[in-house]
Amino acid sequence: MRAACAALGGVIAGFASLAVAELAAAVVGPEAGPVAAVGGAVIDRTPPALKDFAVRNFGTNDKLVLELGILAILALFAVAVGLLTLRHRIAGSAAVLVFGAVGATAAVGRPEGRVSDALPSVVGALAGAGVLYLLSGRLVAPRPAGERATGGFDRRGFVVAAGVAAVASAGAGLLGRRLTSAVQAGAEASRCHLKLPAPASPAPAVPAGAELDVRGLSPFVTPNKDFYRVDTALVVPRVDAGEWRLRIHGKGVTRPVTLGFQDLLRRKAVERDITLTCVSNEVGGPYVGNARWLGVRLADLLREAGVRPPSEGGRADQLVARSVDGMTIGTPVEDVMDGRDALLAFGMNGEPLPFEHGFPVRMVVPGLYGYVSACKWIKDIELTTFDAYDAYWVKRSWSRRAPIKTQARIDTPRPFASPKAGTVAVAGVAWAQHRGITRVEVRVDEGPWHPARLAAPAGRDIWRQWVWEWPATPGSHTLEVRATDGTGAVQTARRAGTVPNGATGRHSVVVDVT
Repeated sequence: MRAACAALGGVIAGFASLAVAELAAAVVGPEAGPVAAVGGAVIDRTPPALKDFAVRNFGTNDKLVLELGILAILALFAVAVGLLTLRHRIAGSAAVLVFGAVGATAAVGRPEGRVSDALPSVVGALAGAGVLYLLSGRLVAPRPAGERATGGFDRRGFVVAAGVAAVASAGAGLLGRRLTSAVQAGAEASRCHLKLPAPASPAPAVPAGAELDVRGLSPFVTPNKDFYRVDTALVVPRVDAGEWRLRIHGKGVTRPVTLGFQDLLRRKAVERDITLTCVSNEVGGPYVGNARWLGVRLADLLREAGVRPPSEGGRADQLVARSVDGMTIGTPVEDVMDGRDALLAFGMNGEPLPFEHGFPVRMVVPGLYGYVSACKWIKDIELTTFDAYDAYWVKRSWSRRAPIKTQARIDTPRPFASPKAGTVAVAGVAWAQHRGITRVEVRVDEGPWHPARLAAPAGRDIWRQWVWEWPATPGSHTLEVRATDGTGAVQTARRAGTVPNGATGRHSVVVDVT
């Protein structure tokens, strides 16, 4: 019984530590909380192959899985230190401080870390150590001086103390959440009250026939709620648009620029349909989506700052974008300034950017994987060279340059589906941003290739739907698809993983026709 109570005391102390840390983080910043800080440190130090495995298997829930894993480890640690107090009360209580040291080190070590970021973890650990020391004191039965200790203990005192500690911790945690919400209210209000400007350069009208009417096929425009999200932020930044600033500086910048959000809105707004793809997208994977973006041309801002691309004698060949959470993304200057619709976007599908997708401003560069182009929550652009600086993902074994590879995906029928014999619509999407798709072919059981019917082209930066009417016969069959891009290059059959610059191979599905 004493051991069970000691373990429970450790768990309550851990809960108290987290709750008080969350309360302190409401003042310092939610990203400085111990779970967020430790989680961020784990992400930063995870090998690319393991990180890719997490994205592939857990999808957009990878961060939730990480947080649950951290909490599970913390719970086991709390049980261990609780049991330790049965033999060494002071040592067991002091062991909670290890948790605080880990959290404080992780918080200060973030790219944007400050000394004050250690405060939530330190305060939380002290609170947890104090709670465990008090609870462990109730596990020893009071006895007259000189008498030996017995196996009994102050059960009633422990229950009361544990209840009070749990209630007080819950109150601290709730207060912390409310304070965090109050601090973030300004950011929420700035987005809620934002009225997007009318585009001076509207997106071209979507041509008739660009969206095929096939059940199970991905829509031409991906709704914001369904758009994939892959990033390293455990705590989604909430930036007040009124306080947002963007600085452009560095090599080859003759006129450094600092812009506020209203400065951006007053500029010529450009609206474009652009398909984005994550480099972590496996062949046939879900991390690709098409949206209508609204923003300003990044190339125009760079030229106003005096920047010239390398082809015109410019000194910088890399643009390093920095996010408010410390992420760095390196993009070829030549690609940004070669005439493509590279945007600093503030609108997505007719509404302000969702916080999860970078509000108030993010980069969108067609033709490049997101890790070298799509900086969310952007705050700084530095012009430099690839020789002088490696951005976040490059330091982790990914390529410096990463144009999107030609890919096609079968959306319907789904893997292991059981369609009925007869005409079956095999349909999906294909993409080769900034080159376009000119042909899609499907084959069955490694037989001859059959041309699919393509939807009307909407632009070379946009994915293209396709469908093939398959005369299906009973039995198990393998469907395979390949695409040809605007340069005439046919999608390769060679299988390669996502590291270092995107997966290759052809998507196939197995179905059982009845």
